Amino acid sequence: MKTHFTSEVTPELNGKEVVLAGWVWEVRQVGKVKFVVLRDREGFVQITFKPGRTPDELLEAVKELNKEDVIMVKGVVEASRIARAGVEVFPTEMRVLAKAKPLPVDIWQGTSDLPTRLKYRAVDLKSPRNLAIFSAASDALRAIREALYAHKFVEVFTPKIIATSTEGGAELFPVLYFERVAYLAQSPQLYKEQLTASLERVFEIAPAYRAEKHNTDYHLNEFISVDGEAAFFDYRDVMDLLEKIMGAAVSAVARSAERLERWGIRLTLEKVEKIPRVDYDDAVDRLRAMGYDINWGDDLNIEMQRALTKEYGPIYFVVNFPAALRPFYTKRLGDDPRKTESYDLILNGIEVVSGATRIHVREELEREMRGRGLDPAAFESHLSVFDWGMPPHAGFGLGFNRLITALFGLGNVREATLYPRDRYRLEP
Repeated sequence: MKTHFTSEVTPELNGKEVVLAGWVWEVRQVGKVKFVVLRDREGFVQITFKPGRTPDELLEAVKELNKEDVIMVKGVVEASRIARAGVEVFPTEMRVLAKAKPLPVDIWQGTSDLPTRLKYRAVDLKSPRNLAIFSAASDALRAIREALYAHKFVEVFTPKIIATSTEGGAELFPVLYFERVAYLAQSPQLYKEQLTASLERVFEIAPAYRAEKHNTDYHLNEFISVDGEAAFFDYRDVMDLLEKIMGAAVSAVARSAERLERWGIRLTLEKVEKIPRVDYDDAVDRLRAMGYDINWGDDLNIEMQRALTKEYGPIYFVVNFPAALRPFYTKRLGDDPRKTESYDLILNGIEVVSGATRIHVREELEREMRGRGLDPAAFESHLSVFDWGMPPHAGFGLGFNRLITALFGLGNVREATLYPRDRYRLEP
């Protein structure tokens, strides 16, 4: 059994026996000595095959190795001032577990274009750059989850097959559900609101589906959403919470900054403290002053969001959006009912979180539905929950793939997604 990852093979193990397993990154020869660079999820280690020290059968076997062959090696660790990592392993046993054909994607120099990489995604994910991205992304997700647990949130799982639209829109994927048509959930919005009447503070990390016919660098039709909802919170409380969540996520990935930079990825944030909160009206005024053609009531596009980073920094909230721009369940602002208790969190010009205080009074909710052409009767199973003691509540939806894209400065959200699903991609 594999005893160590490559990252654990350090000079402190000098003289100790280890069992390593991974993929042949390269084979090179200097004089009569051959070096195999072994790659695994954590990085690289040098295996040194030296006549007079290495068993003869291994000296012969190493001649047959190709790049990406899967091998297991038992050997002795030796500290080295010459080896790149300050350590090398002298093998005593080696097994070839699988042979590899030439790869369809260049994982060594990174010369393959994105469509080719996505076509052969399982191979592309072998690249050290991708290993760094998705390992650090896992650290970020764990930090987000732990931050929510620390604030007394309960993790839940809500249905992904639903009977009607979550948000009243038409961007739904229909599925055949026995003798009727159902839909894939756009978000857990209505369920997580209902759960505030029992569990109070809930979160879910799960896929969401939107049948939007986008074909941009920042949209997917299946994405990972981190959703949270809390009773007795308003949108200001949620923004306070998001500052802590973002701070935890950034701190987590900062520990991988050196590894990421080695593969050309520089984090767009080093730490998070107080995040500026920019009123929608002020954002519109500022954009007009910059020469943008924007009217009150227009949504902000990515170009505008990027322009505002020059004023407010790489991360900021835009708050108090016009009601017409937000879903029907969003609470209106008390002193200006044209606007709402809502926000977007912008990172590196990309909207990564959206949320609001929700309406918790049934009559107000039905009034908003009718004003938008929705029939409250279609939402009766949801509305009935408001008759049985619905607390004031607020929440957020965080697009995890977008967060990684923005935080790592990636050019396309597909680079932050293991197997992207977009308008034209259903495989692999």
